[in-house]
Amino acid sequence: MQHTALDDYVVATGHNTTIRAFCRLAFSYAGLNFQDHVVSRSDLMRPAEVDVLLGNASKAEQKLNWYPTITLENMIAEMVDADLARHSSRLKQ
Repeated sequence: MQHTALDDYVVATGHNTTIRAFCRLAFSYAGLNFQDHVVSRSDLMRPAEVDVLLGNASKAEQKLNWYPTITLENMIAEMVDADLARHSSRLKQ
């Protein structure tokens, strides 16, 4: 992207999800049940500073004509694929 003036932009989908749902999607994509690998401890949970964390990319949309082009599921698949490839290459060394 080329833009003539420096500025700050939020890059976000405008959709939110829980960490539990994110883990469920990521582990499921890898063929695993997240409940077999993820432990949740209430004593380590931090109190929420805000009720909902949701990115607003309207400034990027208006000024840069930028819109998200990937779904959460596809983004997670790319992330898991990258992690598996990185891990696989380390095992070959």
